[in-house]
Amino acid sequence: MKAKSRTSRVGAIVAAVASVAGMVFTAAPATAADYPTSTFELPYTASHYNGTATWYNRSVSVTGTFKASNCRRIYVRAFAGNTSLDFQSTSLWCNRTDTAPFTLDTNVVGGADNIWIYMTYLDGAVERNLVERTCYRSSNYCVDGLH
Repeated sequence: MKAKSRTSRVGAIVAAVASVAGMVFTAAPATAADYPTSTFELPYTASHYNGTATWYNRSVSVTGTFKASNCRRIYVRAFAGNTSLDFQSTSLWCNRTDTAPFTLDTNVVGGADNIWIYMTYLDGAVERNLVERTCYRSSNYCVDGLH
């Protein structure tokens, strides 16, 4: 009976050590704070789209507040170098304010390295750009224009 008791205690100790080791060596899951971000502002008269792009390994999350004075639309486009990876837009918003989130699919090794964000309006049947930004994965801010 003593041998069985000793074996049970050793087994319990081994299980406890393994449990603690598992807690110590288990990596915490990545959060958005672990990824690079770029902030942007696209003001045009009373309209604006202001927010943040978060650069993940295989996607880019673009989230901001869009205020459309008159009728406006936001476009976002992701690139790896000069290769276009994904392209999305809002519907046409007229005199409305809300969040306008996008998740761009950038399913290539390393993900996207730059995105375009721009606001347009309808000039008759033609859509025209009002304000444009290019954001780079390597920078925490975006620059004027489409580069």
